[in-house]
Amino acid sequence: MSKIDRKLDQAARAAWMYYVAGKTQHDIADVLGVSRQAAQRLVALASENGLVRVNITHPVADCTALAQQLAQQFQLSACMVVPSAGMDSLSLNRMIAVAGAEVITQFIEVSEPQVIAVGSGRTLRATINELTGMDRPQHSCVSLIGAIASDGSCTRYDVPLWMAEKTQGKYFILPAPLYADNLSDKELWCNHRIYRMVMEKAAQADVTFIGIGQVNDQCPLHTDGFITGEEVARLNAAGVVAEIVGHFIGANGRRVASDLDDRLTSVTIPSRPKKPVIAFAGGDEKFLAIQAVLNGNWINGLVTDEETANRLMSTQRD
Repeated sequence: MSKIDRKLDQAARAAWMYYVAGKTQHDIADVLGVSRQAAQRLVALASENGLVRVNITHPVADCTALAQQLAQQFQLSACMVVPSAGMDSLSLNRMIAVAGAEVITQFIEVSEPQVIAVGSGRTLRATINELTGMDRPQHSCVSLIGAIASDGSCTRYDVPLWMAEKTQGKYFILPAPLYADNLSDKELWCNHRIYRMVMEKAAQADVTFIGIGQVNDQCPLHTDGFITGEEVARLNAAGVVAEIVGHFIGANGRRVASDLDDRLTSVTIPSRPKKPVIAFAGGDEKFLAIQAVLNGNWINGLVTDEETANRLMSTQRD
């Protein structure tokens, strides 16, 4: 056993004692023969490495009520709201990820073969990371978005592949860059036999999971090299506030045309989808983007946080 494996093994022992047996960190230190500070670090290490899965069985009444209000206001078939008062952004995103994993599990634990369409984004990746692995080789995971940047590199957040690894199902990658260099290149990519097969597979999806991105200099599309700073500025000047699988949305919820559209290769998500399209997003920096996507009826499922939900309902009342 390697040094890292031994450390994780010890962290798992500490997690069992702390979360299951209800032992204090002092008790854990005595059993493991380490200092109290070391025991505390082991418990934290278990959480950081995904050795601990949290399941809160008692719902928070205010969050449940907010979820019901959001569902009614925006015609959502699935909605979950997590507590967020006093939470920093890192903690908030972790809570959304844990709740989102619970929602995803409801769709993928079924035994009937499912086609699962998957977008991109850090929150979505974190959500899938919280999933408990299950043996569902009959399911298929299909990518909605190309993961190749203009310099030929691939994004570190290949979310559909991560979903396929969690379910042990097949993975269908969209074989194209997110934005082709020009229209001719786009036609070459999009007319490839494998590309057309994957597009047809995506159109058959039983459920779709996506992230919602804000559009600014700190957005992943820019920081990961898919679009330039000048393109971000032009998009903002045109009124773009949100992005879903490479498509740009204005505050009113409508698609905003841009010169990037002619080069975009990702799958189009229809407005008012008939099958589940569930997004995972929250936090102040994404509020306008979430609001825009809801206004356009691009999704019919949402996992978000309490403060975002309150703001959404407040702006609707205004």
